[in-house]
Amino acid sequence: MEWFLKASALGISAYLAFCAMIYFMQPGMIFYPNMPDRKLVTTPANIGLEYYDVDLTTKDNIKLHGWFIAGSKTHKPKHTLLFFHGNAGNISHRLDSIKLFHQLGLNVFIIDYRGYGQSAGKISEKGMYHDAEAAWLYLTEQQNIKPENIIIFGRSLGGAIAAWLASQHTPAALIIESSFSSVESMGKRFYPFLPVKLISRFHFNTEEYTREVQCPVLITHSRNDEIIPYEESQKIYNSATEPKQFLHMQGGHNDGFLVSGQNYIQGLQSFISDLNNHH
Repeated sequence: MEWFLKASALGISAYLAFCAMIYFMQPGMIFYPNMPDRKLVTTPANIGLEYYDVDLTTKDNIKLHGWFIAGSKTHKPKHTLLFFHGNAGNISHRLDSIKLFHQLGLNVFIIDYRGYGQSAGKISEKGMYHDAEAAWLYLTEQQNIKPENIIIFGRSLGGAIAAWLASQHTPAALIIESSFSSVESMGKRFYPFLPVKLISRFHFNTEEYTREVQCPVLITHSRNDEIIPYEESQKIYNSATEPKQFLHMQGGHNDGFLVSGQNYIQGLQSFISDLNNHH
C-alpha cells in the first residue's frame, strides 16, 4: 500500500510539474517572432510594387511598423485590405499574399505586431488587440478610408486578431484563413489530459469574436492543414451570422493559398464582387 501511495504522489507531482511547465512555456509555444529572425528580408519594391513605410503608435505607446501598398494606379481601388499575419516571421515573409491581394485590385495595409519585425514592445494578447486598433485608426482617421471600404483579413493567429477587430467595428467584410476557434480548443486537441482551461494564459477566442461580427464573413481552410485542424474553422464558420461563406482550400497550413491557385483567387474575387454589389 505504501509503495502505491508513493507512486501516486510521484505521479501527481510529475503531472503538476508538467502543467506548470506548459503554463510558463506558452508564449514560446504560440509566438515565433524571431523565425528565422526579426530582420526584414525583402520589400514590396522587390516584386515591383510601390509601397511606403508606416509608423504607428498604439494607445499604450508602443511604436509599430507596417507597409501600405496602394492598388491599381489606373483606377482607385474601392477596398483596402487590412492584413494580420500569422504567428511566425514578419511582414517581409508575406509578399506572395500582398502580390495576390494587389492583383485582386485592393490596397493592402499590413503591420507587424509588437515584438515582431521592426515593431517595438513585448508580445501580449491584449497588446496585439491594441496593435489592431492602432492599424484601424490609421486607416479610418489618417487615411480617411471609410469603415465600409475596409476588408479585415487574418491568417492563422491573425484570424483571432482580425475577428476581434471586426467585433469592435463594422468593416466591409471579415476574412479568416486557416485559423483556430480558440487557444483552449487547440489545447484540448493536443493536450486532452491537461486542465487546459485552468492553465491557458492566452485565449484568442476567434469563435466568440466572430459571433459578434456584423458584416459579411468568409472563412477559408484546407482539409490537409497539418497544423490547425480544418474542424477549427468549421467551428468559427458556425458561430458567424449570415451572410457568410466557406472557401475550401488545398495544401498545407503555410502554402494552402498558393497550392489552391485559381480556386482561392476566384473564391476571394467572388466574395469581394458580392461586397461591391451590396454597397
